[in-house]
Amino acid sequence: MNNVLCIAVHADDETLGCGGTILKHKAQGDVINWLLLTGPTLEHPNHFTQQHIDERSKRVQRVADAYGYDSLEYLALPTQLLHTLDLRDIIKRVSEVIKRIKPNVIYMMFANDVHSDHRVAFDAVYSCTKSFRYPFIERIYMMETLSETEFALATPARTFIPNVYVDITEFMERKMEIMALYAKEVMEEPYPRSLSSIKALARLRGSRAGVMYAEAFQLLFERR
Repeated sequence: MNNVLCIAVHADDETLGCGGTILKHKAQGDVINWLLLTGPTLEHPNHFTQQHIDERSKRVQRVADAYGYDSLEYLALPTQLLHTLDLRDIIKRVSEVIKRIKPNVIYMMFANDVHSDHRVAFDAVYSCTKSFRYPFIERIYMMETLSETEFALATPARTFIPNVYVDITEFMERKMEIMALYAKEVMEEPYPRSLSSIKALARLRGSRAGVMYAEAFQLLFERR
């Protein structure tokens, strides 16, 4: 049995990047955990209201329930502003969660996503995966997040190059149902986070792996 940790920078990253894979882990009897790094706060310069914050929290809980997560860690760091924080503080908070959960499998953001929150988060999270400090970690995967990963700088060193494909055919429709819970994040056609684009990416990745639908990952570390 695996103890899986999905790390999302923003709520919906987990569904876009590895929703079907997480559902598959759950169906296989694995323990699944969700670490959500950011969210709206009253102190944010965008002046989020308490009502907005409460609605967001309820939506996150509905999504967590839909997946059947065994645990949800919600750090509520200020969305869009991770670059303004002390990286050491983010590392400390992420490290505390990872040491408590002790996952052997981690899914995390792509290092070169166009969103600055994702890049800062990657630096913080990857610092918390050193084998001599976190010996329980066996595999680390980077996931692709529509509207972020495909806009990364198109150079070989910064491009998402998948080398692991997970067949999610059985879980594709459930993934789409959960994504629909994020009504405000779902884009209109033909934009990247439209429902048809999400399904099209899964079909493309599936065609590469010889299945109907798949999610693609870049393996960063594996201990055999």
